[in-house]
Amino acid sequence: MAAAEPKPPAGVAAARRLARGCWSAFWDYETPKVIVVKNRRLGVVYRLVQLLILLYFVWYVFIVQKSYQDRETGPESSVITKVKGITSSEHKVWDVEEYVKPPEGGSVFSIITRIEVTPSQTLGTCPESVRVSNATCDSDEDCVAGELDMLGNGVRTGRCVPYYHGASKTCEVSGWCPVEDGASVSQFLGKMAPNFTILIKNSIHYPKFQFSKGNLENRKDSYLKRCMFDEVLHLYCPIFRLGFIVERAGENFTELAHTGGVIGVIINWDCDLDLPASNCNPKYSFRRLDPKHIPASSGYNFRFAKYYKINGSTTRTLIKAYGIRIDVIVHGQAGKFSLIPTIINLATALTSIGVGSFLCDWILLTFMNKNKVYSHKKFDKVCTSKDSPGSWPVTLALVLGQAPPPPCPCSADPSRPQEEGQSQAQAIPPPRPCPTSALSEQTVDTPDRGAGLGPRASVPSQQDSALTDPRGLAQL
Repeated sequence: MAAAEPKPPAGVAAARRLARGCWSAFWDYETPKVIVVKNRRLGVVYRLVQLLILLYFVWYVFIVQKSYQDRETGPESSVITKVKGITSSEHKVWDVEEYVKPPEGGSVFSIITRIEVTPSQTLGTCPESVRVSNATCDSDEDCVAGELDMLGNGVRTGRCVPYYHGASKTCEVSGWCPVEDGASVSQFLGKMAPNFTILIKNSIHYPKFQFSKGNLENRKDSYLKRCMFDEVLHLYCPIFRLGFIVERAGENFTELAHTGGVIGVIINWDCDLDLPASNCNPKYSFRRLDPKHIPASSGYNFRFAKYYKINGSTTRTLIKAYGIRIDVIVHGQAGKFSLIPTIINLATALTSIGVGSFLCDWILLTFMNKNKVYSHKKFDKVCTSKDSPGSWPVTLALVLGQAPPPPCPCSADPSRPQEEGQSQAQAIPPPRPCPTSALSEQTVDTPDRGAGLGPRASVPSQQDSALTDPRGLAQL
């Protein structure tokens, strides 16, 4: 006699039942069911949510953002600059070749407005600058021979010598002498600098749309020799006064010329290529780029030297230059109508309208009176028989509302007459037991409109009882 198989633990059996239930539910098909709820407040909320969603997509998405266009950002760009003007300091006259660095005319350049000159430096020994840490001394013991300070001006010789002026002493160094702080002379070049003119030539190209344009007027006469930039009258005359650029950046020119600074000239090309090319115009803006309110990083300066020979010995003039650095920055985007983003955004808009239905369903099933009645009307299950080979057309007809519901042992409609159930049983194979029967469309009056939700609401409609097609296939 075979031994009895051991029963699996209760937890394993429950897990198997849960897995079978999930697997069975995976193959269920869900279809929307229309229920008309006659409630003015709920209808107002529903239409208001739909209106807000439509306004958002029509006004913001399609009109403001132009989401129906295919877009390209970051155009290919070239910038050429040219500065003109002369100025003078206490000792000489300065022209473009001397105060513009670098002279190539790129998108980043500096205009020198003040200099500190240390002339006639030669290789030798001299006192270190007092600004260098541990440079001051009282005797030779305070100076270490051969020590090299990365922030200093040379290699220390080990001697303590008097400073250039005053009674203080510093360690002697071997290098370019005299050091910068000991013999520098300051010269201001900013007297005529506000009247310097800057020509900024810019060309852009959007490769996706094969569109190119520049910021110069296409004229053969001497227009550029007599025009000056104006946003209204001379938009395509990109010649700017340096004082105009600093003023539009919100800075004081005299203060900026003494300490130096970085000014950004920003050219923006936002082009709607669905319109004529004449509507694609550059927009200029100006602002200071370096943080002027932080003393440690405020201002702009750099050093360079000019070398020459005197009596066979190499000599140089060290120049610490303060100036206004100009950074020309070009950016923009172009857009043109495309069918793909239009379809995507239209589909998103139509799908988002369903948020109104979701919100109203949540209110209906959560907060309103007799929400269980609404839940009973909204959610139905249609069950089919596995033994009847011809049951699937009947089920499809039942779902579509084209045939009367079959008698069901667990039907939620006990008020249906027995005779009607017998006549249907002769024409329709009996399905598996199901919780409720499906109706194509039901009308529910909410309690605030005074309509009862008693037995009258669960009685099937006369239209379903009057259908004569037993298999529900006449209209499929």
